[in-house]
Formats: sequence, structure tokens, C-alpha cells
Amino acid sequence: MSKLTLRTKLGFGIGDLGGNLFFTIMGFYLLYFFTDVVGLVPALAGTALMIGKVWDAITDPITGYYSDRTRTRWGRRRPYMFVGAIASFFSMIMIFTPVALSSQMKLFIYFTFVYCLLNTAYTLVNIPYAALLPELTQDYHERTILTGWRMSFAVIGTFFGAALVMPIVNAIGWPLMGTFMGAVMLFSAMATIWAIKEPKEVTVSLDDGFVRTFAEVLKEKTFLTALLPWTFFITGTSMVQGALVYYFAYIFGNEGLFQIALVALLFFSLACIPIWVKISDKIGKKQSYMIGMTIMGVGVLAFSLLGPTLGATFGVIVMAFCGIGLSTHYVMPHAILPDIVEWDAQTKAKGRREGVYSSLWTFTSKLGQALALALNGWILALVGYSSTAITPTSRVGIILLCGPLPVLWYIAGLWVIKHYPIDRAFYEAMIGEA
Repeated sequence: MSKLTLRTKLGFGIGDLGGNLFFTIMGFYLLYFFTDVVGLVPALAGTALMIGKVWDAITDPITGYYSDRTRTRWGRRRPYMFVGAIASFFSMIMIFTPVALSSQMKLFIYFTFVYCLLNTAYTLVNIPYAALLPELTQDYHERTILTGWRMSFAVIGTFFGAALVMPIVNAIGWPLMGTFMGAVMLFSAMATIWAIKEPKEVTVSLDDGFVRTFAEVLKEKTFLTALLPWTFFITGTSMVQGALVYYFAYIFGNEGLFQIALVALLFFSLACIPIWVKISDKIGKKQSYMIGMTIMGVGVLAFSLLGPTLGATFGVIVMAFCGIGLSTHYVMPHAILPDIVEWDAQTKAKGRREGVYSSLWTFTSKLGQALALALNGWILALVGYSSTAITPTSRVGIILLCGPLPVLWYIAGLWVIKHYPIDRAFYEAMIGEA
């Protein structure tokens, strides 16, 4: 089996720079933008984000199903990515351009629509992109290496999204920030489209309909033991992401330090990716993932509960510690998914269904994000959050969102993933029997 070329690793990896740039900006800043810039009340802002994410999730299986069955001279995946990349650029400009409307409901409807439009464009890029990985190599560890390249660029995109948004906003405003970040997303997708060559001969069952295909996949216990933890971990992490800016602004009283904490978090996430790739080669992907998310859970719990007493410097240090664990969340689940796709192809005689599995993977993660964003908005509303007057009750709500509540999701994920069966021995025996 031939090794992956540098062009393939680099070209595939850079595609997730734009994807995680988008994910980070939405996760860290969009709720804040809706409440403190646009002027939506928290409950409506959280509901708008939830609706957008649910719509985003609905479009994932549709895109995955039809991209599996698409046949063009440019391949199955890249035509979707091309259209989605262009639409993402214009949608990013729209979402970060404040508009003057006469009522809360009109603002809510407008920004919900634009957010749905943006998420549809992102789906057209992200689902076909994720489906490329299982097609590029069948080697168990090469997939982890390729994922390492992808997630190195993902962390860079996350870093840009987290650290540069507010400096750009302060310099040139929200609309031009959206334009600039949209252009970066466009470039990264086009780079992958240009660099990657899709396999020419691919088998896929065309007999099963849409509903039957997804119902069959969702019955597979092997898939569910990886899918559910991924979703739970996403939910917990998204809650932390959405609440951190509030914690630094209103618990530490230092919103500017938020940027430094993000740099620390993401620097250690990026630095630890090659380390976790090597560790996973020794102890396996599942064990690495479980250790990493345990580190993340302990970190956010310490941050949220001890931060008010130990101060902002402690908070930055703990964010760096969390980055060590968060690094596994970037690499391991995306290295696990191609193994499940291969298991399905080898054991179910249904051909290759990368798009179906990738879309369900992203579908449930977006449901988790939607739930997390909605919970953040609803809980802020429940504790009476207002940017003009922070009460003791609203402080407690912010603390809960940054640690105790996300940790419950981490615990649920760890309990399920311990049952995931595919390790190196399992995989290589399966491939050897094929």
C-alpha cells in the first residue's frame, strides 16, 4: 500500500482550516454578537442558534447521501465543496452585518434565516470534505497521520477564529471581519479541491433508499459506541466555548484576557497533536481519546469552580492544561470514523458509504452544538443575565456553563466509548480477511 504524498497530506489538511475557523467563530462569538451587538435578548438569540444548527444537521444526511451517488468528471465530493465555498463567503458577510429592524421578532427571523443559509453552505463543504478521508488510504495508522495533518490546520483555524476576531473587529468592524474570515474559508476549501484527486472507481449500493440507508446504519452498535461519545463531547465542549467570553468578562472582569486564554488553550492543543498521534500508535485511538477528554473535564471543572478564588492568571494556566486534553478531540474521533467506514465496507457488502457515515457524524455533532448553544442562551435567560447588570445569580449561571454542566456530558461520553470495539488488532484482522 503506497504512502500518502506530501501534496495529499497538505492539500487535505488545509481544508479544515476554514472549517474550524467557521466552527470557532460560531461557537465563541455568535451568541455574544447576537446579544451584545445586534441586541437580541438571550432567549431569542439562543433559539436562533438552535434552529440554525438543527437545520444544519438536517442538511447533513441529505448532502452525504447524494454525494455518495454523484458521478462527475471532477469526482463525487469536490463539486459540492466548490459551490459551498462560494456560498460560505457571501453568507459570512451577511451574518456579521448588523441590520436595523423595528422589533426583536424581526431581528430574530432575519438572523435565523441568514444563519440557516450560512450553515447550508458550510454543509456543502464539510460533509464531502470529511467523506474524502476514508477514500484516500486504508492504512490504520496512516489515517491517524492524515487526521493529524487535518487537525493541525484545524487548530490553526481555531486559533485564527479565537484570537483574531476581536482585534479585527476593533480595527475595522464586524462586517469586514466577516468578509475577511469568509475569504479565508473560501481559500482553504479551494486549496483542497485543487490538491486532492478522488478515486476513480468507487462502489456504492444504489438499491437502498434514503430512509432505509440511514436507518440501517443507525442500528449498528459499533458505530453508535463511537457516535454517541463524539456527540456528548461536542455538546460539553460547545457549552464551554460559548460561555468562556462571559466568564472572563463578568467573573474575572477582564474580557481582554479571554484572547490570551484562548491562545494558551489552542497553542497546547496544536503542540500536542503529534504527541497524541504517537501515543495512539502505542495505546490505541480509543484509550488516547478517553485520557484526553478526562484531562479536559478535570480542567474545565477546576477552571470554573476555582477561578473566582484563584484569579484570572490561574484561569489562563488551566486553559493551557485543558488544551492538552482538547488535542485528542481534534484528532481521535476523526481517525476513528474512517475505521468504522472500512468496517462497514468490509462486512456489510453495501459498497462504500463514506458520505452517509460522515453526514451522520456531523449531523449528531451539530445537534450537540445546537443543544449546547440553546442551553447557554436559555440558562443565561433563566439566571437573569443582562450585559448592563450582572447579579450574583447570573454569575452562578456563567460558572455552571463553564464547568459543572459540560462535565456531565463528558462523563456520559466516557461511559459509552469504553465499549467501542475496533482497535489495531481488530482492524488488521478485518482487512486481512477481506
